[in-house]
Amino acid sequence: MKRTIILSLLILCSAAVADAQTTAPWIVAAPESGRSTPVQNRGEKIMAYTAKDYARLIGMAGFSEAMLKNHFTLYQGYVTNTNKLIETLGQMVKDGKAANPEFAELKRRLGWEFNGMRLHEYYFETLGGNGKVDLNSRLARKKIEDFGSIEAWQKDFMATGAMRGIGWVVLYQDNVSGRLFNFWINEHDQGHPAGCMPILVMDVFEHAFMLDYGLKRADYVEAFFKNIDWKSVEARLK
Repeated sequence: MKRTIILSLLILCSAAVADAQTTAPWIVAAPESGRSTPVQNRGEKIMAYTAKDYARLIGMAGFSEAMLKNHFTLYQGYVTNTNKLIETLGQMVKDGKAANPEFAELKRRLGWEFNGMRLHEYYFETLGGNGKVDLNSRLARKKIEDFGSIEAWQKDFMATGAMRGIGWVVLYQDNVSGRLFNFWINEHDQGHPAGCMPILVMDVFEHAFMLDYGLKRADYVEAFFKNIDWKSVEARLK
């Protein structure tokens, strides 16, 4: 049974990689579509997620073209796998196979692929700015309210990013209280605070920095901060 489950996952992932490699290796989907396009599923149309085009980030200081293109390709793989899992799981339900162990394992995998897609979108949309903070902005005032000062918030965020391990650093806003928190997310689908909105997302998996910075993660974090588009980030604030 375990062999069958593993085989199913390998087939799914292999197909996703093949699909990603047959499209442009780093530019994906028309930006005007952005969210979804119809695909066929035995005569029925379902809406599939469409990877966004972040080519505007090429040339950004501190991020080589090679590293960004690799990152874009990785992101496209998450979009491809999300679509394949949604389609496969839907078909398994229609075929009466939802009680199978394969369905359970693929359903669990969906959280990894979907969050990998969405977190990368938040991350790329965070970048492309000049890193300058408007001290009179709503977000700046909120940081001061919840952390005591902008400097205190940034020290906490950077310290979280310097932790051993790979994952994500996310500034979240609690939708209930409105309070801001910096969270460490170890896996795409683990550790997210329920009922909270990602405001600022920083990728600290190796692929986000090692090609340019090797083991000097702190230098990558500094480059990240110099390229934040704070207006885009603040737009997520409730």
